[in-house]
Amino acid sequence: MRKTLAALLLALPLFSVAQNRISEHNTIGWYALFVTPKISDKVSAHIEYQWRRTNIIEGWQQSLPRVGINYKVNSHVTVHVGYAFIHTFPYGTYSLASVPKTFPEHRMYEQVTVTTPVGKTTLAHRLRLEQRWLGRFNSIESAKPDTWIYLNRLRYMPRLDVPLDKHWYVAGYDEIFMGFGKNVGENIFDQNRVALLAGYRFNPTFRIEAGYLNQIVQLGREIDNKNVFQHNNGIVLNTYINIAKRK
Repeated sequence: MRKTLAALLLALPLFSVAQNRISEHNTIGWYALFVTPKISDKVSAHIEYQWRRTNIIEGWQQSLPRVGINYKVNSHVTVHVGYAFIHTFPYGTYSLASVPKTFPEHRMYEQVTVTTPVGKTTLAHRLRLEQRWLGRFNSIESAKPDTWIYLNRLRYMPRLDVPLDKHWYVAGYDEIFMGFGKNVGENIFDQNRVALLAGYRFNPTFRIEAGYLNQIVQLGREIDNKNVFQHNNGIVLNTYINIAKRK
């Protein structure tokens, strides 16, 4: 009897957490193109578009174009500044916004990437700081955002690349997102992404990689006094084009 009571007491915190949480599951497909035109030995541009879908390809999750400038401090450190304009769609059972409409976001960001060889592998650490302006609708009838909300977010991603031969490689990364500031809402933990990838390098200019992606997202608001977590699983396909500078 004592053992049973002790087990129940130990399980109570876990039960309480489960009761205070809503979870939903979605299938996603993320398809991205990254173009890096080299301007000089140290400076390059960054052009990116991410086509993010639900049910692998059936519906919209996000549309995300992004541009930026890279500066190569040395062979291991690169700094980057950029801008993105995002549209997030009302997918899933519980939309990210309280009014289930497609909402816009303007985003500025700064990042540093440190790359370190570990034997034949490459370990990269990317730290990104984002300043975000999200459009908020007061009602479904609103034709444009009624207000704009400012948010800060910090992202950290370690990524390991392992070459298999001259062309093939495998890679994995885990990126965590943390919100901070006065408008952070419920999601100080914003989201986490884990991916396992296989890639093929055709030449120094062109490579592709594809694999499995797991995304956990916490909504910035409660529903029925419960935190809401999305568990999004699916595929990711990335295409990279590096354009050498003209002589």
